[in-house]
Amino acid sequence: QVQLVESGGGLVQAGGSLRLSCVCSRYAGTVGWFRQAPGKEREFVANIDWNGRSTNYADSVKGRFTISRDTAKNTVYLQMNSLKSEDTAVYFCAAPAPGRAGTMPTDLREYARWGQGTQVTVSS
Repeated sequence: QVQLVESGGGLVQAGGSLRLSCVCSRYAGTVGWFRQAPGKEREFVANIDWNGRSTNYADSVKGRFTISRDTAKNTVYLQMNSLKSEDTAVYFCAAPAPGRAGTMPTDLREYARWGQGTQVTVSS
Protein backbone atom coordinates (compact mmCIF):
# COMPACT_ATOMS: atom_id res chain seq x y z
CA GLN A 1 0.00 0.00 0.00
CA VAL A 2 1.09 3.57 -0.64
CA GLN A 3 2.95 5.36 2.13
CA LEU A 4 2.94 9.13 2.46
CA VAL A 5 5.48 11.41 4.13
CA GLU A 6 4.88 15.11 4.71
CA SER A 7 7.51 17.80 5.17
CA GLY A 8 7.88 21.56 4.97
CA GLY A 9 6.07 22.69 8.08
CA GLY A 10 7.46 25.29 10.44
CA LEU A 11 6.97 28.60 12.17
CA VAL A 12 6.04 31.61 10.04
CA GLN A 13 4.68 35.08 10.69
CA ALA A 14 1.19 36.02 9.62
CA GLY A 15 1.18 37.02 5.96
CA GLY A 16 4.06 34.71 5.18
CA SER A 17 4.27 31.58 3.04
CA LEU A 18 5.17 27.93 3.36
CA ARG A 19 5.25 25.04 0.92
CA LEU A 20 4.38 21.59 2.17
CA SER A 21 5.42 18.44 0.36
CA CYS A 22 3.85 14.99 0.42
CA VAL A 23 6.06 12.25 -1.00
CA CYS A 24 4.19 9.09 -1.95
CA SER A 25 5.98 5.75 -2.05
CA ARG A 26 4.26 5.03 -5.36
CA TYR A 27 1.41 6.26 -7.55
CA ALA A 28 -1.45 7.29 -5.25
CA GLY A 29 -4.23 8.64 -7.46
CA THR A 30 -6.11 11.43 -5.73
CA VAL A 31 -4.22 12.99 -2.82
CA GLY A 32 -5.79 15.22 -0.23
CA TRP A 33 -4.47 17.64 2.37
CA PHE A 34 -6.20 17.92 5.73
CA ARG A 35 -5.39 19.81 8.90
CA GLN A 36 -6.13 19.52 12.57
CA ALA A 37 -5.86 22.39 15.01
CA PRO A 38 -5.63 21.80 18.77
CA GLY A 39 -8.99 20.85 20.19
CA LYS A 40 -10.63 20.75 16.77
CA GLU A 41 -11.64 18.04 14.35
CA ARG A 42 -9.53 17.22 11.33
CA GLU A 43 -10.78 19.17 8.33
CA PHE A 44 -10.40 19.08 4.58
CA VAL A 45 -8.05 21.62 3.00
CA ALA A 46 -7.56 20.63 -0.65
CA ASN A 47 -7.26 17.67 -2.98
CA ILE A 48 -5.94 16.96 -6.45
CA ASP A 49 -6.67 14.25 -8.97
CA TRP A 50 -4.20 11.75 -10.40
CA ASN A 51 -2.84 14.00 -13.18
CA GLY A 52 -3.17 17.37 -11.48
CA ARG A 53 -5.91 18.69 -13.75
CA SER A 54 -8.67 18.85 -11.16
CA THR A 55 -8.52 20.37 -7.69
CA ASN A 56 -10.83 21.22 -4.82
CA TYR A 57 -10.32 23.68 -1.97
CA ALA A 58 -11.98 24.46 1.31
CA ASP A 59 -13.58 27.90 1.29
CA SER A 60 -11.27 29.02 4.08
CA VAL A 61 -8.15 28.60 1.91
CA LYS A 62 -9.40 29.47 -1.58
CA GLY A 63 -7.24 32.11 -3.20
CA ARG A 64 -4.44 31.61 -0.67
CA PHE A 65 -3.44 27.94 -0.99
CA THR A 66 -2.52 26.07 -4.16
CA ILE A 67 -2.26 22.30 -4.48
CA SER A 68 -0.14 20.79 -7.25
CA ARG A 69 1.69 17.58 -8.04
CA ASP A 70 4.77 16.33 -9.81
CA THR A 71 3.75 12.93 -11.12
CA ALA A 72 7.32 12.00 -12.04
CA LYS A 73 8.35 12.46 -8.40
CA ASN A 74 5.12 11.07 -6.87
CA THR A 75 5.00 14.28 -4.85
CA VAL A 76 2.08 16.57 -4.04
CA TYR A 77 2.66 20.12 -2.86
CA LEU A 78 0.59 22.61 -0.91
CA GLN A 79 1.72 26.18 -1.43
CA MET A 80 0.33 28.31 1.38
CA ASN A 81 0.40 32.09 1.01
CA SER A 82 -1.02 34.93 3.09
CA LEU A 83 -0.99 32.68 6.13
CA LYS A 84 -3.20 33.55 9.08
CA SER A 85 -3.03 32.53 12.72
CA GLU A 86 -6.10 30.35 12.17
CA ASP A 87 -4.08 28.25 9.69
CA THR A 88 -2.03 26.93 12.61
CA ALA A 89 -2.50 23.16 12.68
CA VAL A 90 -0.90 19.83 11.96
CA TYR A 91 -1.21 19.22 8.23
CA PHE A 92 -1.69 15.72 6.87
CA CYS A 93 -1.71 14.31 3.37
CA ALA A 94 -3.79 11.27 2.59
CA ALA A 95 -4.84 8.93 -0.19
CA PRO A 96 -8.16 7.15 -0.68
CA ALA A 97 -8.43 3.36 -0.59
CA PRO A 98 -7.16 1.78 -3.84
CA GLY A 99 -10.67 1.22 -5.15
CA ARG A 100 -11.43 4.91 -4.66
CA ALA A 101 -8.20 6.34 -6.07
CA GLY A 102 -10.06 7.84 -9.05
CA THR A 103 -12.52 9.77 -6.93
CA MET A 104 -11.97 13.13 -5.25
CA PRO A 105 -13.58 12.93 -1.85
CA THR A 106 -13.51 15.78 0.63
CA ASP A 107 -14.70 13.59 3.52
CA LEU A 108 -11.74 12.34 5.53
CA ARG A 109 -13.52 9.04 6.10
CA GLU A 110 -12.92 8.23 2.44
CA TYR A 111 -9.15 8.34 2.93
CA ALA A 112 -7.41 5.13 3.94
CA ARG A 113 -3.71 6.03 4.00
CA TRP A 114 -2.30 8.95 6.01
CA GLY A 115 1.05 10.53 6.57
CA GLN A 116 2.37 11.36 10.02
CA GLY A 117 1.67 15.08 9.71
CA THR A 118 3.75 18.25 9.75
CA GLN A 119 3.22 21.16 12.13
CA VAL A 120 2.47 24.61 10.77
CA THR A 121 2.48 27.47 13.25
CA VAL A 122 1.54 30.99 12.19
CA SER A 123 2.40 33.74 14.65
CA SER A 124 0.35 36.91 14.69
